[in-house]
Amino acid sequence: MRVLSRRGLAALACLTVAGAFAGGPALARPLDEVTASGVLRVAIYDDNRPFSEAGKASPRGIDADIAQAIAERLKLKLDLRVVDAGENVDGDFRLNLWRGDLAGTPLADLMLHVPHDRILATRNEQIFLTNPYFEQRLAFAYHRGRIEGFEGVRDLEGHSVAVEGTSASDSLLMNAEGGRFRGNVRHFRSFDEAAKAYLAGETPILAGTRAGIEAALAAASAAGEDNPVVEVPIPGLVRTRWDLGGAVRSDSRDLAYAVGDALAALAQEGRLKAICATYGVTYTAPQGY
Repeated sequence: MRVLSRRGLAALACLTVAGAFAGGPALARPLDEVTASGVLRVAIYDDNRPFSEAGKASPRGIDADIAQAIAERLKLKLDLRVVDAGENVDGDFRLNLWRGDLAGTPLADLMLHVPHDRILATRNEQIFLTNPYFEQRLAFAYHRGRIEGFEGVRDLEGHSVAVEGTSASDSLLMNAEGGRFRGNVRHFRSFDEAAKAYLAGETPILAGTRAGIEAALAAASAAGEDNPVVEVPIPGLVRTRWDLGGAVRSDSRDLAYAVGDALAALAQEGRLKAICATYGVTYTAPQGY
């Protein structure tokens, strides 16, 4: 389940990185130290479109823009680093927030794109979660010219669906109705490859997160009535929606509260909605936000 865990989803969908070293990294810092330094160090994931990727000139994506907006709100300069995802989000916390790497690289003050999940937080006592900023949802796109409508998983009957292997959507489809539709599922190594197959007409249905699907359609100028994006109820153990937020080191809770206040202000101002729209993504506020 590596792809799931790389984005911190294994803890939600399917319910050592650095060892001892002589020198130590610069510690993650509470708010007063961050403010005194004038710089906010934020870690985001690479290869995580539309939320974040390294980019040719500079990091780009929803999370990259949100990090910049948070830094501006806190009147700090942004030190944005794009990090590779490890085998699980617990390891990502250790490497980027509280233990560090063998080279003694300064730790991030804040890490984004973290599932806002109580079990995850309880399991990692060294970190503290910020308020969430986005609700991730599983969805489907379909070619209207090839399918009359898509209202539930039973509409997969007789049709193939492109999906990233070992993703939350894959788990959902492979287990729906006792595995009835496993023969309809076409697996791809990444969501990008699945989206390309769908856009090329190789499958009439695409499964993934709503954000990923919307961004892929927008990038291909294919968003609109010909490719509706829908969310349908599918019973099972796999969660079809979850909140994304940030994480700081547990002794930096005051920083988490400041980040939460900044996110609340950005949401109220419509800034989060505008950032998402830049990438063709519909902003979905976290539950109860």
